Amino acid sequence: MQTSMLTGTYNQSMDQKGRMAFPSKLREIMGERLIVTKGVDGCLFVYSVEDFAQKAEKLKALPMAQGLRLQRSFMANAVELEADKQGRILIPAILRSIAALEKDITVVGVSDHCEIWDQKRWEEFNLSITDEMLMQALEGADF
Repeated sequence: MQTSMLTGTYNQSMDQKGRMAFPSKLREIMGERLIVTKGVDGCLFVYSVEDFAQKAEKLKALPMAQGLRLQRSFMANAVELEADKQGRILIPAILRSIAALEKDITVVGVSDHCEIWDQKRWEEFNLSITDEMLMQALEGADF
């Protein structure tokens, strides 16, 4: 299990083969082997192998009706990737399609995992979060 929090926003480019340089700061925390799977809001989730295993165990513990649906989506779309010598990962075509990834992408640190977004989609999502929404979330979290 990782001990450092994953933070930051990193704009990257993906080549025609689907390779992208995964940010070195994030690789230092997560390791060279990563699990990438379908996320929510049109992005991909990225976990360290250890953290993904913990999430999978939590999914198994859910009641059958709820757990099975989540497991199907989360596990069926999961792929283990290893960074090459240049720190690049190859995102499979099916995952690129799910997240509508093209050339310009954004990697976002989200505490215990990262997200990979199409850059325009990330900008739209980020702009959709209003100050009021942020304040409500912070108040609800006793921040």
